[in-house]
Amino acid sequence: MKINDYRFGRIKIDGKDFTRDVKIINGKIVPDWWRRQGHLLQLDDIRDIINAKPEVLVVGTGAAGVMRIHPEVKEHLKKKGISLRAAKSSEAVEIFNNLLEELGPDRVSLAIHLTC
Repeated sequence: MKINDYRFGRIKIDGKDFTRDVKIINGKIVPDWWRRQGHLLQLDDIRDIINAKPEVLVVGTGAAGVMRIHPEVKEHLKKKGISLRAAKSSEAVEIFNNLLEELGPDRVSLAIHLTC
C-alpha cells in the first residue's frame, strides 16, 4: 500500500483515486469518511482506528490545516499509547508513507481531510 499522490480534494492510493476524505486502518482503505462536525476531529470520528490499536495515527488536517483536533482526542490517544502525528494533508501523506514503510500497515493508521 502506498499513497501515490495528494492534491486539494483528491488522493490516489495504490493507483485508485478518491475525492472524499478517507481513513486507512490495518492497510485497508475506508472511503467517504465524514466527521460529526466537518472541521473538528472528535473521538467518535476515529473509534474504528482506536479499536485497531495502531502505534501511530497520522492525521491530515487539510490542505491549509483547517481541521482541528479536539483536546479529548489527544488525551485519549495518549492514554491508549497511540502516538499522534498531525500535519497539513500534503505533509501527512509523506509522514504516513514513511511510517508505513518503517512500521508496516498494522502499526500505522491515517485519517485525512482532503480539502480546506
